[in-house]
Amino acid sequence: MNHVHLHFSSPLLSFLKRKHQKPILSYNLQRKATIKDIIESLGVPHTEIGHIFADNREIDFCYRPSESRSIHIRHVDAPFNVFKPSLLRKQPLKEFRFIVDVNVGKLSQLLRLIGLDTAYIPDASDEEIAEAAHQQQRIVLTKDMGLLKRKKIIFGRFVKAIHPEQQLKEIVDFFGLKGPFKTFSRCLLCNSYILNVEKEVIFHRLEPKTKRYYSDFRICSSCGQIYWQGSHYEKLIAMLENISEEFVKGVSCCPANSSHQTKMN
Repeated sequence: MNHVHLHFSSPLLSFLKRKHQKPILSYNLQRKATIKDIIESLGVPHTEIGHIFADNREIDFCYRPSESRSIHIRHVDAPFNVFKPSLLRKQPLKEFRFIVDVNVGKLSQLLRLIGLDTAYIPDASDEEIAEAAHQQQRIVLTKDMGLLKRKKIIFGRFVKAIHPEQQLKEIVDFFGLKGPFKTFSRCLLCNSYILNVEKEVIFHRLEPKTKRYYSDFRICSSCGQIYWQGSHYEKLIAMLENISEEFVKGVSCCPANSSHQTKMN
């Protein structure tokens, strides 16, 4: 029977099904499948792959291997430059825009907190997420390997960290995100930009103690969520500084409380 030898780089081994978790696999060619289909049938999402070589020649996902080929599959190296075209991703992105699924939902708040455009619809199906990522040119962040295998998803990341703060650091490091960051510029609930607003305009919506002790407010340009620099300010600053001081450079005043408190962990 025809077969090919598949060589996986070490970071990809954890994605392989348990019985296949070894650096070199002998794969039987039972059908004329593309290399993408073969790799994903073994467990590895195409989003995690940076380069593929067949007998030292770089190939794309559409390549159909033939008998006795030696194929090397490499992981995506960090930092991942999503703005540079490659054989596997011929159309690069123009900006960092993310979409997260329910498996890493809390990560959306932290990405928005540092000003990154991050879509999150908790009840969206995998198909809807894939379509949104395709239409809006977004990077999919998830712990769902099945989602990452969808053909419409070009850029994605299987998030390995467990806690939201660690996940944020993972994403920042993996994609090489650099400042200046627009920290505290987006609504944590809907992702839209927040704007300064006069206290008198939203006075009727404030609680008695908020009316008494606070003067500076911002409001979401889309959903109307109100923000002010309250008791959570120092905790948020400390949390962000612990991950990267770049997040808080130039931040002199920010909304740390809102009329709808959202837990970060």
